Amino acid sequence: MSDAGGHEKAPQRAGGVQSLERAFGILETMANAGGTLGLSQLATRVHLPLATTHRFVRTLVDLGYLRQEPSRQYALGSKLIWLGESSAHMLGTWARPYLADLVESLGESANLAMLDGDQIVYLGQVQSRQSMRTFTEVGRRVSPHCTAVGKVLLALMDPADVQALLSRTGMPGLTEHTVTEPEVLAAQLEQVLERGYAMDEGEQELGVRCVAVAVPRAPSRIALSVSGPATRMTDDLVARAVPQLTEAARRLSDDLATGHPQPKKASP
Repeated sequence: MSDAGGHEKAPQRAGGVQSLERAFGILETMANAGGTLGLSQLATRVHLPLATTHRFVRTLVDLGYLRQEPSRQYALGSKLIWLGESSAHMLGTWARPYLADLVESLGESANLAMLDGDQIVYLGQVQSRQSMRTFTEVGRRVSPHCTAVGKVLLALMDPADVQALLSRTGMPGLTEHTVTEPEVLAAQLEQVLERGYAMDEGEQELGVRCVAVAVPRAPSRIALSVSGPATRMTDDLVARAVPQLTEAARRLSDDLATGHPQPKKASP
């Protein structure tokens, strides 16, 4: 169905508030376009008349969720940073039951991490009950090239974007095992895509081994991992961990989409 201006109208959800749907549709469209769009481009993409789009945009600017650039294009505003930080904290809380199930089944620490800009930030962890265990402080930021969570998320990106990221951050060697050559990392990322999980073989910290999978269809680039001392993180344990991580990531993704977390005990 089209409006009087010839724009195709998006169907309204039953029981929904149309103005809210349109406002969030504008923000999501801006985000998908890289954060900046001109008004006419935005109106075309959200299938709204120019005047209607302008009213929504001006309101979002007044509220701080958009800002107008000197070029007269519109960009995502700083108010969204505050919302993002709050939602990232809630995501760690939401994932905690899934992490706890992994720890109970596998005996090692489980983590939730996100690619935030050019760095990995840890959003949640449930520690192993072993006396010797890995510990990662929630909020800690690390380079993605030397972590399993970083590699599994980089593998999902366009290779050109990965190279651009590495050119900005460099590839510092944290241990003797850290990969510091872009070509070697690129080959590893291809392997990660093929097998569906990534490994950290003492690349961030000597004596620590980690396996990670990406959470599919998530609103942000997030991943789950299990880590522990290399002496306990054997190939057999990794082989057990991968399907359990994959199932936990799938269920977390489904539950984030529905808004109803329903963690299931991981299989022993």
